[in-house]
Amino acid sequence: MTNSQATPSVLSRRTLLASGAVLACGNALAQSPSGGTYPSQTLKFVVPYPAGGATDSLGRMIAQKLAESWGVAVVVDNKPGAGGTIGNNLVAKAPADGYTVLMTIVALVQQPPLMPNLPYDPLKDFAPIALVAKSPSLLVVPPSSPANSLKEFVALVKASPGKFNYGTYGAGTSSHIQGSLLNLQAGLDMVHVPFPGAAPLVNNMVGGQLTCAFLDMGTARAHLKSLKVLAVTGTQRLAALPDVPTFEQLGYQSFEPYGWFGLFLPAATPAAIVTKLSDEVSRILSLPDVVARVEGLGLLVGGAKQDEFQKIVKSDAAVYARIIKDANIKLSQ
Repeated sequence: MTNSQATPSVLSRRTLLASGAVLACGNALAQSPSGGTYPSQTLKFVVPYPAGGATDSLGRMIAQKLAESWGVAVVVDNKPGAGGTIGNNLVAKAPADGYTVLMTIVALVQQPPLMPNLPYDPLKDFAPIALVAKSPSLLVVPPSSPANSLKEFVALVKASPGKFNYGTYGAGTSSHIQGSLLNLQAGLDMVHVPFPGAAPLVNNMVGGQLTCAFLDMGTARAHLKSLKVLAVTGTQRLAALPDVPTFEQLGYQSFEPYGWFGLFLPAATPAAIVTKLSDEVSRILSLPDVVARVEGLGLLVGGAKQDEFQKIVKSDAAVYARIIKDANIKLSQ
């Protein structure tokens, strides 16, 4: 029997079956692995860094908004230590039911080439959910520096081999990787000077004890009047610094990746749950008050959903692995 010959009763049965299939798909989207509608219990946001920092602030903001929109409790659990790997590993090994979420930073994909014995694989053990925020880095020099451009700075350093240095947040951090990359691409020999965090690095930078440093925008913005900014990372100039070119515009490569803050679930989490959380976080990141809070931290709003964020994660992992190998970066440096 062809479709054109179907009787009304057959059509009715087919319509009912089709409707049932649609309803089943809809229910599947709302079901958690343990049964019931997702979310039906408390969600835990694991932040692998101490309370009070940008990662923690962003995690708490998203958690609060999720609790308001979904009507369930969302708690933030800070699990600092070992450069974030303790908290990362906790989520990698957590039940894949959508109730344990990781709020972490780009260090997740920078660490594998530096720490080959990690107990998890960032690309295999996590499902990217959403890019929450992006952070460009600024190459800064003290106001006393005679260099007013990156070209002048490179010439200055080359003219006095072994005299100059660059400060960072510590070995293996983004600022270390970026300083090593500049050394490599510009043919410089600046000495790496690591600091235990942002405050001592900025104090030494403003005080003129350092030749230069790569500072994230959130850290640098309060000191822009006390520093010269020669170039920025990322793919476009910053609205706050429209006259400062990107490294890409100046002919340098692999400075395009931003620092980022993102949400992840364990890799085996059902796709329907990943999609539901990704869509809701993307909606939250479009709210005017959320945009204002993110920008108030000196960051750019992310908003990329799961598929786009996954591409960013994979691309950045490859870029950093190549830089770390080519520049021979070690955690002991």
